[in-house]
Amino acid sequence: MALEKELGCPLFIRSTRRVELTRAGETFYDRCVRILSEVDLTTELTRAAGGSRIRQIKIGTVYPATMGMLPTFLAKIARKFPEVKIHIAAGNTGDIIRNLESGQINLGFIRPVENIGALRFFSIAHERYYLAVGHCNPLSERDEISIDDLSDQKIVAFSRQNLSFTERSFNEKFEAYDLTKNIAYTCDDTFSLVSLVSAGLGIGFVPEWTLELPNRACELKKVKGIDFRIGLGVAWNREDPTASRDDIVDIARSFGEGRAVRAAVFG
Repeated sequence: MALEKELGCPLFIRSTRRVELTRAGETFYDRCVRILSEVDLTTELTRAAGGSRIRQIKIGTVYPATMGMLPTFLAKIARKFPEVKIHIAAGNTGDIIRNLESGQINLGFIRPVENIGALRFFSIAHERYYLAVGHCNPLSERDEISIDDLSDQKIVAFSRQNLSFTERSFNEKFEAYDLTKNIAYTCDDTFSLVSLVSAGLGIGFVPEWTLELPNRACELKKVKGIDFRIGLGVAWNREDPTASRDDIVDIARSFGEGRAVRAAVFG
């Protein structure tokens, strides 16, 4: 309340049930986060210029990396920099990019985007999308499935307002084959899609990393005529001395060949 009095405007909307930020409050909060991030970045720049070693690395990651390469990556960092504290923040690609730009994280495992802005990025793996089919679905017994075989199937699709490149591509494919009318269930994330398919409510396209999910009651099948692949890579802010150090980036880069081999074997 003292801060609101000093600023001359309300920062919170208060009620008996909840407290939320006003538009002015959101602006003040966002600016404070950026300022504090700049202070942290300035500290790291000074340490780097003086030859000091890093003290902390903050990593943002999408779920595919969390399920796959991240544990091994963290183990290698811990062995090489045993004194460094590590913080992990899970999120989507858009959030991770914004956090990299603001200096809140140092390194990000993300999906490729059309415009990476001032960040640096390199690809370390590509994953194929497969059709997720419940164990009780007759398609699970098929060795070969065509997109025409989906005409009598209920489809589970994403319902996000701002669709990613992957989601837009499948929406266009559904429209091209007149499958949009078959969409019976929608969800906002891959975990929910796998759950709906595992419950026998429909079929849906999912990335290869879902093979690692526990208690998955569905099969992943190739569909003739659909060979969609999505990349996974590492991004960092070129102004951040912590994330741009070659030894840390090279650790992440070393995973590319192994993942590519695994994808080739599965494919």
